Amino acid sequence: MLNRLTLSILLLFAINVCSFAQEQKNEFGFKSDNDAYLFYGQDRYYTNGLFIYFRHATDQKKLGEKLEKLTYEISVGQKMYNPISGYSPNPANQDRPFAGYLYAAGNVNLFYKKESILKAGLEIGTIGPDALGKEAQQLLHDIVGFYTIDGWQYQIKNELAINLSAQYTQLLHRTAKKDVDFSFEGYANVGTTYSGAGAGILLRAGNINQLFNSAATNSVISNNSKTEKLVKKEIFFYAKPQINFVAYDATIKGSMFNDDSPVTFDAKPLVFAQQLGFNYSTPRFTFDYSILFKSKEVKSVAKAHQYGTIAMYYRF
Repeated sequence: MLNRLTLSILLLFAINVCSFAQEQKNEFGFKSDNDAYLFYGQDRYYTNGLFIYFRHATDQKKLGEKLEKLTYEISVGQKMYNPISGYSPNPANQDRPFAGYLYAAGNVNLFYKKESILKAGLEIGTIGPDALGKEAQQLLHDIVGFYTIDGWQYQIKNELAINLSAQYTQLLHRTAKKDVDFSFEGYANVGTTYSGAGAGILLRAGNINQLFNSAATNSVISNNSKTEKLVKKEIFFYAKPQINFVAYDATIKGSMFNDDSPVTFDAKPLVFAQQLGFNYSTPRFTFDYSILFKSKEVKSVAKAHQYGTIAMYYRF
């Protein structure tokens, strides 16, 4: 009886080890943005964002020699914007419009062996009352016991949102010890909600993998991997300064097809952003926390602002 019990335990252990040794080709998780994550009572401008993701890696053995990995991604997300406070019942005192943005998106991500990345995506959704920004913020404030909100009656009006995006990343340098690297990141957006472009530098320091195997680029998943990872677990700090050119932002300006929103402003054409973060990733899990500082975005008395981001992903 004892031998059978011992054999059963060893068998279960072996199955578990083998299961965790297998490649994980799917990933599911979420990202949450909120200025409350900075823990000093701010509740303004880009005040909350919630995003849910599913990613899948295709069979890498079927890809060409230059292409290391190909993944597909689908997501849904919601963003909420306030003036300097969620309680702004007087439109004359609002320094940014109330606005909600709700969308579904699809992305194709190509990871090349020379550690360049090309990502392209399409978002379809809505801004305005149909984005349920007021309802989501009211629910959040009720749950955590925050103040009463007022002012959403002056939010940006309903408008169909269709947005295309592209992003390019290229490794610039990695140290001989393979614990620090620098990469260029550039992006462009065009659509009825956001149009613009930007460029920045991503710095990583710690236990890091190649850009096609890293949580920094959402590429931990694999399917018949071609190249062994540098480390089994990633633990690194990162920084990403970025300059952004804003051609159009419907959450500030309102619809580009009409002028029926009660409170609108012009967007600042140049916005500087600085992101600082920490990432811990195992073959199964990712945890990421970062803070992001942005210069002034609105041509009004609005100030610069900042918020925190928490992301968690599970792979299977």
